[in-house]
Amino acid sequence: MNSLEALSPLDGRYAPKLSALRPLLSESGFMSHRVRVEVAWLLALSDIGMPELPPFSQATRGAALKWVSDFSLKDAERIKQIEATTNHDVKAVEYFLKEKAAQSGIEELARAAEFIHFACTSEDINNTAHALMLKQAREDALVPQMQAIIKALADIISVTADLPMLSRTHGQAASPTTLGKEMANVRARLRRARDRFLEVQPMAKMNGAVGNYNAHLSAVPEADWPEFSKGVVTSLGLVFNPMTTQIEPHDWMAEYFDALAGFNTVLLDLCRDIWGYVSLGYFKQRLKEGEVGSSTMPHKVNPIDFENAEGNLSVASALLRHLSDKLPVSRWQRDLSDSTVLRNLGVALGHSLLAFDSCLKGLSKLEVNPQRLQEDLDASWEVLAEPIQTVMRRYGLPEPYEKLKALTRGRGINEESLRDFVSGLSLPQSDKQWLIKLAPSTYLGLAGILARDELEKS
Repeated sequence: MNSLEALSPLDGRYAPKLSALRPLLSESGFMSHRVRVEVAWLLALSDIGMPELPPFSQATRGAALKWVSDFSLKDAERIKQIEATTNHDVKAVEYFLKEKAAQSGIEELARAAEFIHFACTSEDINNTAHALMLKQAREDALVPQMQAIIKALADIISVTADLPMLSRTHGQAASPTTLGKEMANVRARLRRARDRFLEVQPMAKMNGAVGNYNAHLSAVPEADWPEFSKGVVTSLGLVFNPMTTQIEPHDWMAEYFDALAGFNTVLLDLCRDIWGYVSLGYFKQRLKEGEVGSSTMPHKVNPIDFENAEGNLSVASALLRHLSDKLPVSRWQRDLSDSTVLRNLGVALGHSLLAFDSCLKGLSKLEVNPQRLQEDLDASWEVLAEPIQTVMRRYGLPEPYEKLKALTRGRGINEESLRDFVSGLSLPQSDKQWLIKLAPSTYLGLAGILARDELEKS
């Protein structure tokens, strides 16, 4: 298909940016993970001690494992051909592997064909494959980009920790801060969101049609099937869930999607703030030869990377929240409403990854404009009403808040008028001199220290 005909921009316009996710979360990727689970189950069965399935030789085990390591698009296409007849995707994987066993030329594998998918329900394979997919997507694609954003913010903080900036609360001039401290605030939030995402433990179950090992016990009653299943699941790097219906209840998935959406929310907040700072002129954007900002206004350099990130974060989080709300809910022992929803994992994670990429691109273009930052500070002497009235309070001067309110609220005030006011106060000389020397660009509290403290965190 020509990418220009794609219904989803993830497979059209943005396809080149999502190569890291495609092998993991595409239908072909899903098939490859199913094959991995089926082979792990088969190899484990050969060690259980059934006379009908003696332990495989190392050569046979190696041959079966190559079905996993060498899985290709051609294999996925073959499974799809089989599915056209079976009309069942997991059964198609089973038949594909039986076909591989028959064609392998290895007698042990040919004899073991009926033990492929032995006692399993489709969901045993699917839920384990989904857990592997999401675990690998987190490790290989999402978290590295999260780390890159956190690192990019650290780079900005390192050179702006002490750079004064006018704060804005409710969009109005407020007590000054530093640009680095404001970036540090977001970096701290992103670190916590990343850690929450990493703490989610992918889980899986392999316990049969309704979670009770009914078929397993009917065939091999002497085996410790719960322990056996746990061993297969944990060997794949997953946490075993022993209490399920036909499906693993997806509670851990809800945590995973909710945590990712949480990271996205913080990042969206950052993108909107930086958009605003660009609008104020606090940041300039490095130009790229040949780029056009507006089709009619040649002067424009638009913050399109942050806008692109914002849009994709919104789409991603809407899908992630839906996944989080829907997947843990299933009628009785199983309904199929989760199946088609789970096929959209790549869409939700794809929009997230695309947003991370756009945000990183935008951050890489930023250049601080200290002159513009200073201009706003120099035009906002009214923000020093806070320290003046606070010092007045300490020494018991009457109505300090009210006097500063009358002097500054809604009025233009400059350095001279504010210092004239301070000169007339009955304050200790040392405090009065400190207030007279104070400027918006030096009234920063511990902003620089707090910003540098954040740089110590990883």
